[in-house]
Amino acid sequence: MALFGLLRSPSVSDPILGALARSRGYWRGRAALAAHRDLPLLIAGGREAPDSAALVLARELPARYPTLQGEIGTALFEHYAPYREAMDAGELDEQSVRVASGAEVWPHVTPVHVIVAPLDGRLTIEIGYAAAWDIEHTLGAHLADWRLLRLNGSVRRVARS
Repeated sequence: MALFGLLRSPSVSDPILGALARSRGYWRGRAALAAHRDLPLLIAGGREAPDSAALVLARELPARYPTLQGEIGTALFEHYAPYREAMDAGELDEQSVRVASGAEVWPHVTPVHVIVAPLDGRLTIEIGYAAAWDIEHTLGAHLADWRLLRLNGSVRRVARS
């Protein structure tokens, strides 16, 4: 019986984020961003507990997300530009997505995961998005210090925890 206890993934209960369980190198739980609930949440940390600074960011993200959407929306609109050009050139179906500004991208993108972990030597939040105009990729908005660092056009999909 003791051996099975050693193999069990540790878990913690966070007062804001709820249950977090260690699996495949991350502490996994669920996140909510605006109307999008039940997103996979991955938080960096050691075997004993999630990283304390990463926990702070994960806790603050839902409240800060509305103010981040303007900058993220602009980056998503820039990613959309080649798609729009292909549509205007007749290379895509006329029933395709039409977006005129960064503010108009939101009905056409869905957050699919949140990761809080070190990236390039700094603690970073990645919000993964599925975009109606780019069904082959998950787009990743990388944030540090509550500013958008970049929009990565292709990030790995996070398995549902």
